Amino acid sequence: MGSILRDLNCIPIAINGVSDHFHILCVMSKNIALSKLAEEVKRHSSRWIKTKGDYYKNFAWQGGYGGFSVSPSLHDKTRKYIENQEEHHKKLTFQEEYLLFLKEYGIEYDETYLWTD
Repeated sequence: MGSILRDLNCIPIAINGVSDHFHILCVMSKNIALSKLAEEVKRHSSRWIKTKGDYYKNFAWQGGYGGFSVSPSLHDKTRKYIENQEEHHKKLTFQEEYLLFLKEYGIEYDETYLWTD
């Protein structure tokens, strides 16, 4: 994913994930929209993982994504959070945490559209 970001003129800072999601902290290029960045990372990483064996032949990312601005003053805290995903999600599931985040920052949402099976 780091190579994909660099190819899109973005600067990767931290990338990590667990079984049901991943996080990327990067400095985005001013020449790409967030939706295009998500599309390209998903497209290229999906192609790559399918080369890793039969187990992954039906791999597909979910249709949606979340994107948030992070102040440079919070890069270190955010990087540490991303690096410790497994430990963090022993306490809160991704879904629980995401809902808390949306509520904390006053982001309106319809839960019908948040989760896919």
